[in-house]
Amino acid sequence: MGDSSDSVSIDIDMIPLGGKECVVKTGKGPVSVLVCGDQGKPALITYPDVALNYMSCFQGLLFCSDAASLLLHNFCIYHIDAPGHELGADVISSDAPLLSVDDLADQVVEVLDFFGLKEVLCLGVTAGAYILTLFAMKYQERVLGLILVSPICKVPSWTEWIYNKVLLNLLYFYGMCDIVKECLLQRYFSKELRSGIHGGESDVIEACQRLLDERQSSNVLRFLQAINERHDLTQGLKNLQCKTLIFVGERSPFHAESVYMNAKMNRRSCALVEVQACGSLVTEEHPYAMITPIELFLRGFGYYRQLHFTSSSSNDSNPTSPSKINSCIAPELLSPESLGIKLKPIKTRVAIEV
Repeated sequence: MGDSSDSVSIDIDMIPLGGKECVVKTGKGPVSVLVCGDQGKPALITYPDVALNYMSCFQGLLFCSDAASLLLHNFCIYHIDAPGHELGADVISSDAPLLSVDDLADQVVEVLDFFGLKEVLCLGVTAGAYILTLFAMKYQERVLGLILVSPICKVPSWTEWIYNKVLLNLLYFYGMCDIVKECLLQRYFSKELRSGIHGGESDVIEACQRLLDERQSSNVLRFLQAINERHDLTQGLKNLQCKTLIFVGERSPFHAESVYMNAKMNRRSCALVEVQACGSLVTEEHPYAMITPIELFLRGFGYYRQLHFTSSSSNDSNPTSPSKINSCIAPELLSPESLGIKLKPIKTRVAIEV
C-alpha cells in the first residue's frame, strides 16, 4: 500500500467474495473498499448506484466465467462503496456533515493515494457513474478509461427531483419501507424482470430486496441527497481525454440521459451500447451482454481474456452465451479502429434471447 498522511487502514476482514475489505479514512470520512485480486496488477475501481454496494451491483457481472477470465485475470479490482453502504455498516452520525458529489469524487482520489494507484480504469453504475465521471474530470491524469452503466450527467429534471424528494422523506420518516424498496427496484430493473413475465420472481430481484433490507436508511438518504443536488457535467464532457464505453438498458429511466451524455462526449473516444429489454442495472439483469463490448474496449489498452476451452454443446445450451450475444453486436464494433485506438462513435444494440 502507498503511504498517505490523510488515510489509515483501520480494519481488514476476509469477506465471502475472496477479497479483503479495508476501511480507509479520508478527509471527508471513512470509505469501505473491497480489494479483489493481486495488487501488483493494473487497477479497476468500481462505484455502485444509490443504496447498492459491490455485492448487489457488480456480482452478476463478475460471477460470469467469461467476465472473470477477462477482468479478474487482468486487474486488481477495488470496489469502493458510498459512505455507509458497505455490508454491516453502522449509521453515520447525524453530526457528520452531508457530503456533496464533489466531496465523494475527492474521496475516490484519496482512496487511490492510499493504495498507491497512479492510473485506473473505472466502472460505475448510474449515481456511481456520475461520481466516477466527475472524478475523471477533476483528475484526468488518474483515469485511463471509463465504463459507465446507465450514467447520468445533467442536473435532475423536475420529475426526478420531486421523485427523489418523496423518497428522501419516506427514508427519513419510515426507513427502508416496502414503498422505498419498490421505487428503488423500478430504478434498477426493467418491468419485465420485476413483474416476472418470464416465469416467477427473479432470483436477482429477491437478492436485491434482501440486500436493501440490510441498508441503513439514513446512510442511503445521504447519498441520494447528494445525487439529487448534483450539478451539470455537460460542459466538461468533451474535454475528457479518456476512452469511454457506455451501456444503458432500453427500459432504464435514465436511458435518454445516457444517450445525451454519449452525444456530448468526444465522438472519437466514446461508444454507446444499448441493451434491449433491460433496466438500468445491466450488470445484474443482463451481464452477458456486456462481455464482448468490454473485451473489445479493453483490447485497446492491451488487455485480453484468459483463454479457456469449453465444449460446444454447453455453449449452445446457454441462451445468453457469448457466441449468441456476439451475433447481435453491430459489425462496426468489430472493426480494427474500434478496438480502443480510436473507438468509433456507434449506437449498438445488444439483444438477449429469452
